[in-house]
Amino acid sequence: MTVSRTAAVLAWMPLASRIIAALFGGYALAALCSIAALALPIDGRQAVFTGMLASFLLYAGAVVWVFAVRSAWRAWIGLIIAALPLWLAVQTVGPGAGA
Repeated sequence: MTVSRTAAVLAWMPLASRIIAALFGGYALAALCSIAALALPIDGRQAVFTGMLASFLLYAGAVVWVFAVRSAWRAWIGLIIAALPLWLAVQTVGPGAGA
């Protein structure tokens, strides 16, 4: 009985991983997008507004994409690859940007 219970739990792991990737990975991607918009060469208020609007689109797209790919591994790798350029843009934003 223990083997079948373990197999049942393992069968649900890819779905649980995708749900976690959609919730937390998508949120992290949206947050990075929102902050990275401050690196744009526009007024700080416009950058905040642009980042906020883009983050909603990016989060929704990330959630859809996580469940559209073939495996949970590809979903996680895709989120990491998408986050890398945003993270690099965030590194260029100074402490007083957006003010």
